[in-house]
Amino acid sequence: MPFPAAEPPARPFTHDGATLVWEERGAGAATFLLIHGIGMGRSVFAGLAERLSHHGRVIAIDLPGYGEAPEPPRTPTVERLADLVAAFVRAERVSEPVIVGHSMGTQVAVEVAARHPALRPRVVLIGPTVEAGRRRAFTQLRLLGADLLGESLKVLLIGAREYLRAGPHLRQKMRAMLTHAPERAYPRVERPALVIRGEDDLVAPHDWCRRVADTLPHGELREVPRSGHETMIRDPDPSADLIVDWLRRA
Repeated sequence: MPFPAAEPPARPFTHDGATLVWEERGAGAATFLLIHGIGMGRSVFAGLAERLSHHGRVIAIDLPGYGEAPEPPRTPTVERLADLVAAFVRAERVSEPVIVGHSMGTQVAVEVAARHPALRPRVVLIGPTVEAGRRRAFTQLRLLGADLLGESLKVLLIGAREYLRAGPHLRQKMRAMLTHAPERAYPRVERPALVIRGEDDLVAPHDWCRRVADTLPHGELREVPRSGHETMIRDPDPSADLIVDWLRRA
């Protein structure tokens, strides 16, 4: 009986007083950089990372204060998280990364693209947050709770574990997410961008995702049938297929 594949080793990267933790798998011309949402960590991308590793190098990260990454002295803004990710990309000499963000991770991804165009990143935004007009903690938590009602046990268990690991500063992290206005960054993204949403996603509704895709100069919107906000956790195959198909054309 073959042994299960070993988990990739995790490594820290520190810049300007904040540390992220990263792991990689796969190889190839393309490099996919996966950025998780609020309360989560790189483990939520396990299935998607495995699928994408057949098409290139895949790097999944824990942002500061999430997963295995240590809590920073102060909760970073989305812009500062983007600068940290950009510094990591430069340090690893990654050429033209494909930055895949989920939920809050889309805000970080789009700021990397807008603030650091010299990296020539393409971006994939899965369930982009936060919808204009709904930037209140209670509203977002209510929508997320309603979205999770129909989710699988797998999604609920992964989410519960990661939220517990996010620690006591989750309120400040939520505030940093809600005070960021991603629509200011979308028009400054110079390279191709793909927006993916589950067709039943209550956190990232269709009209908002349509606006996101239309505001991006080279944006494209695709939907995954019969799935919600955590579409790439529940079943990574449809999202992986959309990303690979788009990358061939981008």
